[in-house]
Amino acid sequence: MPVEISASLLIPSTVNKTYSLSPPVNVTIKELKANSAVVSWDIPDGDLVIGFAITQQKKDVRMLRFIQEVNTTTRSCVLWDLEEETDYIVHVQSISMSGTSPLSEPLRFRTQKEAETQASKSKDEVTMEEVGQSTQLRAGELIIIVVVLIMWAGVIALFCRQYDIIKDNEPNNNKDKAKNSSECSTPEHPTGGLLRSKV
Repeated sequence: MPVEISASLLIPSTVNKTYSLSPPVNVTIKELKANSAVVSWDIPDGDLVIGFAITQQKKDVRMLRFIQEVNTTTRSCVLWDLEEETDYIVHVQSISMSGTSPLSEPLRFRTQKEAETQASKSKDEVTMEEVGQSTQLRAGELIIIVVVLIMWAGVIALFCRQYDIIKDNEPNNNKDKAKNSSECSTPEHPTGGLLRSKV
C-alpha cells in the first residue's frame, strides 16, 4: 500500500513566514575568471540541510538564473557562462525537508576581462591539467629509472656469476696442466740411472 505524504510537510506555508532554517553565511566568490566563478558558503551549526538554491542576476537586469540542487552536502557551486567585465549579484539559500531558508546577504562581484585572466595566471600558478601532466612525466621517469636499475643489477649479477665460474675453473686448469706436463716427461728409473746393456 503506497504511503501518502502531505504536501504541507514538503512545501513551507506561504501564510506563515517563519523559517526553520538560517540563511547560509560567509558567502564568497573564489576562482573568479572572465566567464566563470565559484560561489561558496557555510551552513550555521544545527541546520539539517539537504541541498541549496542559488539566484544569480546581472546588475541592473531583471533576468535571473536559478540553480537548485538537492541530496547534496556540497558547500560550493560553479557559476558558468558569465559575461566578461560584468557585475553580478548572487544569493544563496539552504534547502531542508521542511522548505528553504531566507536568502543570504547579497554578494556582488565583477567578472574579469579575458586578457586579465590570462595575465593573472602567473608562472608559479599550476593548473590541474598541468599537475596531471607533470605527474605522468614523473611516473614515466620513475619507470625508466627502475627498469635501468634492474637491468644494471642483472648485468652485475651475471658478471659476478661468470667471474665465480671462471675463478672456480682456474685452479683445475693449473692442476690439469701440471698433470699433463708430468705425464709427457721421461719417468725416472728407480735405480737412479739409465739402463746399460752388458757387453
